[in-house]
Amino acid sequence: MHENFRCGYAAVLGRPNVGKSTLMNHILGQKVSITSRKPQTTRHRILGIYTDDDAQILFVDTPGIHKNEARSINRYMNRAASSSMVDVDVVIFVIDGTQWTEDDELVLEKLQKTNCKTILFVNKVDKIQDKNQLLPHLAKITERFDFDAVFPGSALRGDNLEPLVKQIKEWLPKGDLFFPEDYVTDRSQRFMAAELIREKLMRSLGEEIPYSSTVEIEQFKTDEKGILHINGLILVERAGQKAIIIGKQGQRLKQIGQDARIDMEELFGSKVFLQLWVKVKDGWADDERALRSLGYDEN
Repeated sequence: MHENFRCGYAAVLGRPNVGKSTLMNHILGQKVSITSRKPQTTRHRILGIYTDDDAQILFVDTPGIHKNEARSINRYMNRAASSSMVDVDVVIFVIDGTQWTEDDELVLEKLQKTNCKTILFVNKVDKIQDKNQLLPHLAKITERFDFDAVFPGSALRGDNLEPLVKQIKEWLPKGDLFFPEDYVTDRSQRFMAAELIREKLMRSLGEEIPYSSTVEIEQFKTDEKGILHINGLILVERAGQKAIIIGKQGQRLKQIGQDARIDMEELFGSKVFLQLWVKVKDGWADDERALRSLGYDEN
């Protein structure tokens, strides 16, 4: 590590489903935040750690900021995202091409309170049908907020991410590593296991049920043969949701378990024996105490 080594925090903000987690995962070269096509897949603030010879960037992936705060879990997600803007060196505001919604507007309002370097990352530009719309759209946004840099690109395809990382590194303060260089997140394996199960739920089910479900890891231990035994409990709010997740003759739950196990074995580097159960816990998503007991805190 040389004397000009830099280390600091970069918060990734935006409304739900603009590609924040995909952006961070692609830069890290590893899945740290779960992804799906459904909004509000990310519920927790997650640290992704990028280290090279010149710098360590601590990316803070955040839940999508949204206006609808109908339930306690929505309020929790907005608090987690907003608090991530405090004490960071760079904020990356991710938007989806030329789309603009009231939730984007809400993020822009929150940016007015920051006093750090700000980047506008225009994601999914490869999907914009009429490229002539892009410059006028960006002109409108940059008239309203003086971003320090603007990067159009694609998180999924990796387009224009190298210049983005280079710019972030230049703005970080000089300093030593915060985490060992082989770390990619500060989250525990137990937490990551729960998130991978939830990702498969999000990807395999319809619109409503993923938002009414969460995952709790009841057992996480390695036996004498090095096999990791994981017991996951999927909590839902109603009996009908339980039946849908289990599926006909248990087939859907089995598939969710198989898909999650494959990802776990890759992430943890060991053979995994995964068992899943589904339990009804009425109203968990609107109960502050239940949320805290399930790990929904501000960290």
